[in-house]
Amino acid sequence: MGTNVKQQAYTVVKNGTIVTPRGFAAGGLHCGLKKTSRNDIGAIRCEVPAAAAAVYTTNVFQAAPLKVTRESLSNGRLQAVVVNSGNANACTGQQGEKDAYAMRSAAARELGVAEEDVAVASTGVIGELLKMDAVHSGISALPASLGQDANEAEQFSQAILTTDLVKKEACVSVVVNGKTVTIAGAAKGSGMIHPNMATMLAFMTSDAVIGAEALQRLLRQATNHTFNMITVDGDTSTNDMLVAMSSGLAGNEELTVEHPDWEAFAAGFTYVCEVLAKAIARDGEGATKLVEVHVTGGVSDESAQAIAKTVIGSSLVKSAMFGADANWGRIIAAVGRAGQPLNPDTVDIRLGDISVLAQSRPVAFDEEAALAYLQTDTVRIVVDLHHGEGTATAWGCDLTYDYVRINAAYRT
Repeated sequence: MGTNVKQQAYTVVKNGTIVTPRGFAAGGLHCGLKKTSRNDIGAIRCEVPAAAAAVYTTNVFQAAPLKVTRESLSNGRLQAVVVNSGNANACTGQQGEKDAYAMRSAAARELGVAEEDVAVASTGVIGELLKMDAVHSGISALPASLGQDANEAEQFSQAILTTDLVKKEACVSVVVNGKTVTIAGAAKGSGMIHPNMATMLAFMTSDAVIGAEALQRLLRQATNHTFNMITVDGDTSTNDMLVAMSSGLAGNEELTVEHPDWEAFAAGFTYVCEVLAKAIARDGEGATKLVEVHVTGGVSDESAQAIAKTVIGSSLVKSAMFGADANWGRIIAAVGRAGQPLNPDTVDIRLGDISVLAQSRPVAFDEEAALAYLQTDTVRIVVDLHHGEGTATAWGCDLTYDYVRINAAYRT
């Protein structure tokens, strides 16, 4: 799997989970919010109050759980997260807010932590009130479901899924002051995905000693290069949330940007975010392949980001990827409408290693080879603008018939 961060700075933990970092337990179960028997409520609990940070959707209509979580995080600390799937608790007015606060209160009581140290997250159908009898029943059963092994972590990962086909997990270790520090994450997301957060929930745990301010800075930086660089369908949800908690139980000297091991920790942290982000893009509703757009030669990284996002978000480009059609005209058209400075006479485009455009002029290429490449499950589009030093990578998926089928009947 490709990555934009330095592999030598961290070690990927095989079979690592959200509970691999010291101090964390997790679990999940079915309480009746979903029509199926799939898990629909879960929790993560830390043994101690943890340094915490979060980023949220930019959608103006923000779900009630986000208000509650922002309030809890005002002191830069969390000890638990409770999350449900099957119902977003969004656009539900004052009753929705009361229900979100009730979830926080019940979770605090059952998990034995301070109410202000609990975050709340929800995902699912918008505009319907939570079935609070089911929620309370589920929360009361959560303590018995929590554990520190792979099975409990699996139950949590399953509890946060909606239309997802697979769970999303990642885990790395980093050496800080000679001590092993672990960073892990679990996420959900499949549809209503667009840069500047998406209909995704993501949770990260670490055992590093790090302050809330430094963690918030790193989380925002990593998000801008990973979660904010994915798109499935151009829609930004009401419920997106990424929460990070760090227990401090690794015993290292406190990490700050001046720490000699900061770059290594940041690389590992960003890698976990990137793996989760790419997994969301690959699992886009109805998707058959992951599509990566890498832009170089921009006037700045920010400009390159805007172009990469425009290409990966183009319905025409996504449709061409589904049909394995090497239609570079759709790519160059997306580049040109991104609203960024470029020289229209110097653009190169490659599909994998196959050059299809050089200096903005068509290149003769093997159509059969291009077809074979575009039929693989991972496609990389490279755009070189030859206009500066800016670079960026964005991820998405193809647009298929199944995407329409899934979303035409989402509530039914």
